[in-house]
Amino acid sequence: MAAPHPHGTGDWWRSAVIYQVYPRSFADGDGDGTGDLAGVRARLPHLAELGVDALWFTPWYLSPLVDGGYDVADYRTVDPAFGTLAEAEKLIAEARELGIGVIVDIVPNHVSDRHAWFRAALAAGPGSPERELFHFRPGRGEHGELPPNTWPSQFSGPTWTRVEDGEWYLHLFTPEQPDLNWAHPAVRQEHEDVLRFWFERGVAGVRIDSAALLAKDPALADFTEGVDPHPYIDQDELHDIYRSWRAVADEYGAVFVGEVWLPDAERFARYLRPDELHTAFNFAFLACPWEPGRLRRTIDATLAEHAPVGAPATWVLCNHDVTRTVTRYGRADTAFDFATKAFGTPTDIALGTRRARAAALLTLALPGSVYLYQGEELGLPEADIPLDRIQDPMHFRSGGTDPGRDGCRVPLPWTADAPHAGFGPGPGAPWLPQPDGWAAYAADRQAADPGSMLTLYRRALRLRRTTRGFGDGPLTWLPAPDGVLAFTRPGGLTCVVNLAPEPVRLPAHDTVLLTSGPLDEDGRLPGDTAVWLRSGSRVEED
Repeated sequence: MAAPHPHGTGDWWRSAVIYQVYPRSFADGDGDGTGDLAGVRARLPHLAELGVDALWFTPWYLSPLVDGGYDVADYRTVDPAFGTLAEAEKLIAEARELGIGVIVDIVPNHVSDRHAWFRAALAAGPGSPERELFHFRPGRGEHGELPPNTWPSQFSGPTWTRVEDGEWYLHLFTPEQPDLNWAHPAVRQEHEDVLRFWFERGVAGVRIDSAALLAKDPALADFTEGVDPHPYIDQDELHDIYRSWRAVADEYGAVFVGEVWLPDAERFARYLRPDELHTAFNFAFLACPWEPGRLRRTIDATLAEHAPVGAPATWVLCNHDVTRTVTRYGRADTAFDFATKAFGTPTDIALGTRRARAAALLTLALPGSVYLYQGEELGLPEADIPLDRIQDPMHFRSGGTDPGRDGCRVPLPWTADAPHAGFGPGPGAPWLPQPDGWAAYAADRQAADPGSMLTLYRRALRLRRTTRGFGDGPLTWLPAPDGVLAFTRPGGLTCVVNLAPEPVRLPAHDTVLLTSGPLDEDGRLPGDTAVWLRSGSRVEED
């Protein structure tokens, strides 16, 4: 069974800083151009010095990698591109020795079309027990030539694919990711067995991909925009599934974080009841623009929707699916929306970097836990990927209009003077091209720079761990001028973020703990800058 998290109490996750590892792009241990578990193990000292509490790994399982590993062929096998199961076990143990837990990614909505279950279903034919594990249906139309319903895809394109015998199967994502039938007991049992498999190997928790999509309307009724209930999002049957999962996790002291995109706050909170998921991602905050009013309303709404069920909020600025923070905050429209992603959007990187530094201190001062995507601690911008090198299926299924998600997945720069910025030990080119000038962001160069993004994150995480008032607990807003967010946390901790163009005076305080950028010559807080203080009650404009 998994031991309690090295940082002590069983509720460590309520205030944790969790670092997201996209293995393919984190570090290459064998020089083949693809990141792997050996690369992660070699860089564990970087993560320990950074000061994170846990690592969340996007899928490292056997996969054709049609969708970045979210098309899983075998949950009990590590893909050879990343290493072996034995290496995964060593990584879990070595991270634990450094006080870092490991969270693995489970993708319960679908599997790869290379999965043994789906191969058997194709071979068995219509009406077979094997096909009952998926959603196979005859088509509509005189000759079954039309798909069974009009459900929209989570990616662009159709949600049904026809096989040689004339039946159609459902896939809310790509055709290579057939959806499982969660009304079938074998599907439920298999996933509980997979949870136990990884809990037995010592993982601290599981992140649940597309957590609100598993259960489907058994009638497969057509979808009508704006009509509830939705036929495949947030079905009531999901809660019984997650109650069963929670019982398994509780045996091991492990935790869950769900990827739950829901606009209804009350229904979102249902997933966080004490016998279901521990936490869920906060996408409203991730998508929020760099605007003080919008940020405050989003923070208030987040805390309010978590309060009735006693769950901690989570805060995240970026992940492997969205535009990197530095780039997004340097644009005229600083919000994030998949529907508005486009090529050639102008970006002021210097402005975006200044805002990303301030946002780091804002996020780390809020109540609850924080997720930090790899490379954000280096201040990496979104990369422009040449058209002939794009691999993300979102780009191709959009007809080439969506730039896809590869721009935030470019391999990390570790050593400024090494080939390919030290991503791997040899001359092998990374699986995605690194932009010109990528070495300027290298970790070794930033570690020696007291003004770098890496130094800021290291100092912030050290303070967060050692200073009373951070993490889970209450937040009290302070009066502040227009364009300024100011709040206190327990123990006299104050966070002030100036999103206005003019500098503001700091509130009364005993100590300046940390600033995201220098104060001006009069000791005032410039625009797009944040500060952590001890004590104080009011922000004053000059």
